[in-house]
This record gives sequence, C-alpha cells and structure tokens, in this order.
Amino acid sequence: MKNELHDFIQVTTNEMGEEYKRIQKRAKEDPGTAGDQGEENWATLFREWLPNSFQVVTKGRILSSEGDASPQVDVIVLSPDYPQKLLDKKLYLAGGVIAAFECKNTLKKKDLEEAFSTAKKVKNLTESRNGTPYKELNSPIIYGVLAHSHVWNKDKSTPLENVEEAIDESTKRITSHPKEMIDVICISDLGCWNTTKITYMGPSINNWSEELERIYGYREATITSYIQHSKDSEHQKEYFSPIGTLIWSLFSKFGYEDKGIRRLANYLSSVDIEGSGVGTQHHWDFTKVFSEEVQQQIRSGKIRNPGNWDEWSLNFS
Repeated sequence: MKNELHDFIQVTTNEMGEEYKRIQKRAKEDPGTAGDQGEENWATLFREWLPNSFQVVTKGRILSSEGDASPQVDVIVLSPDYPQKLLDKKLYLAGGVIAAFECKNTLKKKDLEEAFSTAKKVKNLTESRNGTPYKELNSPIIYGVLAHSHVWNKDKSTPLENVEEAIDESTKRITSHPKEMIDVICISDLGCWNTTKITYMGPSINNWSEELERIYGYREATITSYIQHSKDSEHQKEYFSPIGTLIWSLFSKFGYEDKGIRRLANYLSSVDIEGSGVGTQHHWDFTKVFSEEVQQQIRSGKIRNPGNWDEWSLNFS
C-alpha cells in the first residue's frame, strides 16, 4: 500500500533531478564548482533525511588510529558524539565516522572502478573486528557512491548492464574480503545497488551441492550480492525511487551500529521504500572470510534466520 512517505521521497527525487539540470548548465565552464554543488546536494539530502544528531560534512580525509589518512572523500557522516572542536579540521577520526561517500554529477565507469579502490582503503583504516559474523563481514564505516545521473544515455545504451559489469569486474579485481565492499551505489535517475551478505552456505547447516564445490573450489562459502533496485526490476511499484532505496539502505546498515534508529529502520522496511531487486552473487571461501572461532560456532549451528539486528544472522543487508 502506498504511504505518504513515498510522496515525500518523490519530492526529494524531483529536487535532485532539477538540481542536476541546473548544475549541468555551467558544468563545462567550471567543473570544480559543479562538482562542489553536486556534493552539497547529497549533503543536504542527508541532513534532511538522517537523524539530526548525525553531523554531515563535506570534503575531508579519514584518519586511522595509526595516523594513516584515506584519499579525500566528498561527504562524511559523523557520529552524534563527534568532538565539535574537530569538525572543521578536514581530517576526521575513523572512530567517529559512520559513513563516507564519493559523489559524481555524471557517473562514468572509471568512477566506479576508482571507488572500489577507495572503499578498500577506507574500510581498512579501522581495526579488524572479531567475534560475530556481522563484525567480521562488515567495517564500522559505511562507504557509498552517489550520482545524480550517468553517461550511458544514448539510444540503445544499457546503463543498468554497464553498472553491473563494472561492479562485477571491480569486485573480482579489487575487493579481497566482503568487509571491503562498497555498501551502496545510488544513481538517482537510474537505480540503487545495496549489498547483501549470506554468512554461510555449506553441508553443516544448508545445501551446498557438489556441482557448486566443483565450480568454486571449496565446500563452504560466504555469498555476497549487489542487489539492483530499479524501475526495470520485476514487480516494481510505480512509486519506486532509487533515493528511497538509498535511505532505507542507510537506516538498515546504521541500525547495526546505532540501536537508537532501529525502530525507524524497521518502519522504513515495512512500507517498502526499498522496492524489489535482483542481484548477481559472488562466492567467497568461508574459511578465509571468518576467524576459526567464528567458523566453529557457525558450523555448530549458532547462526539464526531470520535475525533482525542479530549479529549471528544468516543474512545481512
């Protein structure tokens, strides 16, 4: 059933489209200013849609506890308790960063490829977390790619397929562990890709056929996907918006780190702002994804399904 929330999201979607048209009029004259304006559009969206306790800043680097700094990222979401004194320093402490985003007005394939490398660097600025499937599969910093539009707009172009191809190629070439994945990719006039992770497929608790073992070379696997949500998705609602999927995705992922927003995250899921989607799987050797301690507990049947906000869930999205 349609909810007024879908109308509110559509207003934001329309605003982003109008802003893109406005920015593009002078983009060739001054690409730098055009890029800054695009970043501010997304920062404004987050300030308007995320809890106001979160602090949203633009253009900065993320600083690890060892003193290493990330490449510059365009928009950063900081925790509510981030020190006010440090808000204008442009070097943001990794321990206080909730999310970081690369922003493009018009997305190109090379932008996505570069973002996969940046995601890996950003995710590895934090110390490894152990003890549960959720902690070992996910970095505490969410990383995403945001774009108003894309370059694949000629007749007979296949933008969705082009993005899927770039995601698949970059995942295989750059990403070495599920925790290094980009968490969300949103192109506001095309679609939104949200990561999902299946903790375990194997003979201990569920089906893993000999044929799959022959293909992938191991008998226990962790499976990840970039789920594509777009207007072309099967059974998609008429009120679908990629920005709705983005908002739902962030609340769903933030909820694992911030218990205070879980009730609202559950509400967003219940009104179906994410829309339907489909994704291509990537398989990982289970024994190289998790610590031995967690492997043993998973094999013993500790993981649960469903497990909303449960760090021992079979599925994370």
